[in-house]
Amino acid sequence: MTITHFKSGLAQLGDARIYYEVAGAGKPFVMIHAGVADSRQWNNEFPFFARHYRVVRYDQRGYGKSEPVDGEFSHLQDLTALLDFLKVNQPAVLMGCSMGGGLALDFALTNPARARAVIMVDSGPGGLELETPAPADFEAKFEQAEKAFKSGDLDRTAELETQIWFDGVGRSSDQVNQEMRRLAYEMNLNVLAHEVKHLGKRLPNLSVPAAKRLDEISLPVLLIAGEHDEPYTFAAADYMLEKIPSARKAVIANAAHLPNLEHPAQFQKIVSDFLDTIPAEN
Repeated sequence: MTITHFKSGLAQLGDARIYYEVAGAGKPFVMIHAGVADSRQWNNEFPFFARHYRVVRYDQRGYGKSEPVDGEFSHLQDLTALLDFLKVNQPAVLMGCSMGGGLALDFALTNPARARAVIMVDSGPGGLELETPAPADFEAKFEQAEKAFKSGDLDRTAELETQIWFDGVGRSSDQVNQEMRRLAYEMNLNVLAHEVKHLGKRLPNLSVPAAKRLDEISLPVLLIAGEHDEPYTFAAADYMLEKIPSARKAVIANAAHLPNLEHPAQFQKIVSDFLDTIPAEN
């Protein structure tokens, strides 16, 4: 698939250098990766949507090619500064997975005139606390991953976290796409390699978390969940579905926390169909 108007680089935002890629022309479409990934999560969606949009993807500070640096920061400040740097002045569609979905929602709440729609993939609003215990085997894997990380075994930590987030609930590693699983593992390992540098103090994006401000959301919202993700994901999606009248939900079967990696064609159709419903004046 040919990518037009492609540009990449490192944006100097204060003390941080944030890696970004831009492609295509038209209305802006910003893609924000999950906390266990980097911008490569959107390898399929980036060229697909660049056919009709000006697509931006980037590595958040401390992920991928964006090195962590000492000092206080917030991902929301970084995103806002990056879009200013790239002169993204039109209202944008913001799509984020997991932590990235929460960031997309925070941006829309803070900059309503700069947001056209929000797509949250296996995500929830910041500050949402729900009583949804993880499966017992997940709890055990979380504990094992924490021990492995503390002992310095990043490979073991990445493998356990890949079992949690990519394989998901009720599936084994041999039941998933192996090429995409390797990418998920590599991205997760890179996250851990940055984390052990112990640089930077992340601040909350909002003083009042998004979970308490959902009544302010009026723009179109799409909630996507992978069938095999942890129970919290579904509880969070249902909570937002109840609180945000403009929200709709889609579930992707045989997928977990990174469903776009597992079923790109289905994921792209769900997103495309949603985008087609957005009024032109928004």
